[in-house]
Amino acid sequence: MQQALTDLTVLDLTHYVAGPYCTKLLADYGAEVIKIEKPGDGDGARRLSPFHGDDPHPEKSGLFLHLNTNKKGITLNLKTATGTRIFGELLKDADILVENFSPRVMPGLGLDYDALDSTNPGLVMTSISNFGQTGPYRDYVATELVSFAMGVHMYNEGEPDREPLRFPGYKSQYLAGTHAAAVTMGAYFGSKATGVGQHVDVSIMECMVAPPEGAAVLMGYAFSGTQAGRQGARREGAFPWGVYPCKDGHIFVYGIVGFFWPRIAAWMGMPELVEDERFATPEARREHHGDFDALFLPWLLAHTRDELFHSAQAQRLPVTPVYAIDEVLKDTQFNARDFFQEIEHPVIGRATYPGLPFKLPETPTIPQKPAPLLGEHNYEVYCERLGYSRQDLVRLREMNII
Repeated sequence: MQQALTDLTVLDLTHYVAGPYCTKLLADYGAEVIKIEKPGDGDGARRLSPFHGDDPHPEKSGLFLHLNTNKKGITLNLKTATGTRIFGELLKDADILVENFSPRVMPGLGLDYDALDSTNPGLVMTSISNFGQTGPYRDYVATELVSFAMGVHMYNEGEPDREPLRFPGYKSQYLAGTHAAAVTMGAYFGSKATGVGQHVDVSIMECMVAPPEGAAVLMGYAFSGTQAGRQGARREGAFPWGVYPCKDGHIFVYGIVGFFWPRIAAWMGMPELVEDERFATPEARREHHGDFDALFLPWLLAHTRDELFHSAQAQRLPVTPVYAIDEVLKDTQFNARDFFQEIEHPVIGRATYPGLPFKLPETPTIPQKPAPLLGEHNYEVYCERLGYSRQDLVRLREMNII
């Protein structure tokens, strides 16, 4: 079955999160992605939790399994002359190469863009790194904490009287992977039109500063010289706004817009609050926020999430239940759209995975394939594609080349 990116061949020299998510997006929509891993060790994400069954096994990392669906997997030692020669054979038929090493690594292996472009004119090479391929920080190591701290966001997250915070998980990595997938496809179509390849330079740090929240803070400072501070889980004077407890869990209430106030009073069954001088204006509500909480919190605690959710809908208020993970899996909207997918893996068996983030009705997706075992497709790629014999594979393995 033809998919959106069928006939596109991608060599994947990525590891951990940002690069693998970029190539996952391409693979999920039909590109043939050949993931190249270090013999013996493989992608470092294989050693990151959570692990299926709480067993720290290189084929059981939930992070790795999620980030590498629909890819083929081979092993190749690029630090050997034979390994780089074999890589050159693979490169000849590739449309795209994605890597997320430190900027010094590919040139150090003799695989800089100019060298690769001479082997495959028109190649699109996407390099994802912490700070980009140039600049004084280009060789610096960074973590998610560094990206948040230096990328605007951390200064604005947390309670006003407490230390700055970062979001959990790998937000900057996924953000960079998404940007990289989009710009890679743009460069690819440009290459097909002009015959000229391109070296795409993606900086994880710049991806953190670029999205709306980062750009908005920077532009606000540029225009007014003011710096937005931490406003916490509930913004004083913007009532109600934030996460609140209720009878059976928590809800998120977005009541920051002024014209929501009469609706909030009606939602609570207390229309008289609209005329109450303590809450008549945003300034008054800010001054008397404690008085409002004294009314609002007991009312919330007398109702369930579902009651609050649907009664708020009747008032056209943006209120949502805060789900636990098992509740997300059971949600009727996700299931009506068949978002979650069951994938059979040879080691962990059948498991539930997040599905694809958008649908293309004219090019429907096919059943997803599990992330490859380490070196699973060595025979297919080296023998069936490049013409090596089984004996060659044995010798290459003995020499620690594959």
